[in-house]
Amino acid sequence: MAVKEINFLNKPGEPFPIAVVVSRFNEECTTALLKGALDRLMALKFPEDQIVVVHVPGAVEIPLAAKQLIATGKYKAIVTLGAVIRGETTPYDYVCNMVSNGCANLSLATGVPVIFGVLTTENDEQAMARSGGAQGNKGADAVDAACEMVQIGQALFAKKGLGIGLA
Repeated sequence: MAVKEINFLNKPGEPFPIAVVVSRFNEECTTALLKGALDRLMALKFPEDQIVVVHVPGAVEIPLAAKQLIATGKYKAIVTLGAVIRGETTPYDYVCNMVSNGCANLSLATGVPVIFGVLTTENDEQAMARSGGAQGNKGADAVDAACEMVQIGQALFAKKGLGIGLA
């Protein structure tokens, strides 16, 4: 018996309709995250007409916008981008929990990948390091995760292909 393995790391696959929800709060950081995500989508040859970007006031609003996008039935994945910085947000733990749980619950309830690209950092320096600085751009990383999760879903539920369909 051969072990079947599903691994799409560094294999972005074909473009698909994708949405990006980005928070305006901590705008310098979130603008950089969005640039990283869009640059990565362009590098992967996603046509502009398959990409929609929705700007929301803050991180807490991200899950609702993602839910509304999923309800349209148009998008195979949602990338969420934001920055919650402890030094600037008194209810830091509440905000982090609300947005992370909201995104995870949407993915589990709908089967649509909702990729958590929201930075949760102690200070501005950490946030900027992760939004195009010394630690890369987590917006680009979130796009890569979305591509991988869409392909995993297709492989798991395909009636053909890898022959391991669950449907």
